[in-house]
Amino acid sequence: MSALQPSELDRPTLARDRSAADADLKSVSAALRRAEFGDRLRSLALAAPLLVLLALSFGIPIVLLLSRAVYDPTIADALPKTTTALAGWNGQGLPGDDTFAALATDLKDTKAKGTAYELAKSLNARLPGARSQVLKTVRKLESADGQAALDALKSVPFWSAPATWPAIQSGTHSLTSFYLLSALDLRWNADGGIERVPPEQAIFIQVFLRTFFVAASVTLATLILGFPLAYLIANVPKGLAAILIVAVLLPFWTSILVRTAAWTVLLQKFGLVNDFLLFIGIVSDRLDLMYSRIGLIIAMTHIQLPFTLLPIYSVMRTIPPSQMKAAYSLGARPFTAFRRIYIPQVFPGVMAGCLLTFILCLGYYITPALIGGASDQLISNFIANYVNVELNWEMAAALSFILLVFTLALFGIFARILGLDRLKLV
Repeated sequence: MSALQPSELDRPTLARDRSAADADLKSVSAALRRAEFGDRLRSLALAAPLLVLLALSFGIPIVLLLSRAVYDPTIADALPKTTTALAGWNGQGLPGDDTFAALATDLKDTKAKGTAYELAKSLNARLPGARSQVLKTVRKLESADGQAALDALKSVPFWSAPATWPAIQSGTHSLTSFYLLSALDLRWNADGGIERVPPEQAIFIQVFLRTFFVAASVTLATLILGFPLAYLIANVPKGLAAILIVAVLLPFWTSILVRTAAWTVLLQKFGLVNDFLLFIGIVSDRLDLMYSRIGLIIAMTHIQLPFTLLPIYSVMRTIPPSQMKAAYSLGARPFTAFRRIYIPQVFPGVMAGCLLTFILCLGYYITPALIGGASDQLISNFIANYVNVELNWEMAAALSFILLVFTLALFGIFARILGLDRLKLV
């Protein structure tokens, strides 16, 4: 019988050792996972009060507001009998007398319930001019019953107009795309397709474009002014840099309302800006800077300059000056070294500052309201008007939703191109 080789004798032992090592490794990995899970739970428990506060004070109200862009039960709740009667209507011509009778009954009920104005407002959003017609009809039906109520309803030409009943029928559905389409100057046509509204009614796309144009102009202006200033602060002695930083941060110590009010004084036709331009000879006549696009951009640039400058400066101060000196010593020209060595390192700060300024400019309200003219109002001014004046929360929610989608899409593009880990906001 031949003797076994040592390697053959050790194989079972090696297998047992390997199995034991694998078991120990799995046990250690499981213990690490449990420890990490416990750490995450403790971290979540510490952050839970803040998360709950944010959800109650910020998240839930926003979700409830935005939901009104697609949920409007006003017409369906105010006209329940009419909603039932219209269920079998094919949308052609006028509905039958039973539908008119149901509408007359519902309109009388809205008077008793105090919901007539809400109905008129909601229908007016879908059919301009409907508010006065609804309220007039409700007054006519106060003392009418039966056939008299039906005759009183039909005596109002509005209820026999071709566009009235399709608008009512579309409003009987609580879930609706009407407001979102309206926010993009679109609507449903009679064939069930989507079409653009008439040019005289198309305003929101123009307002969105104006908002993005103003935001882009202010962002570019702050970048042109902020980049050289950030470079100066990052390369001067620390004492002078501290003074310059305080000068940059000084506007933060004053509210936006006060700063905007100050610009209304400076930009007047006989204000300091016009006096200075005349004194140095740039213009020969006083400019109309108030209630103008250029005045709005100047005021917003002053307010937003620190938001662009600070992220750029936070990146510049981390770049060692020795890098540029090394490039010069190796024969690089100043512009080439600046372009190929300095700019790539500063680029994340530039993108972060520009993104922050652009997004903040999209929501400006006070400055356009005080300095901009009628043709310079941004989308936030329209949202505020729908909330405070028109009391049309659905349209305000739709415009807010579209603006939020555009903003998130822009942020997503920046994150995709640059990467979230490279955005330097501070």
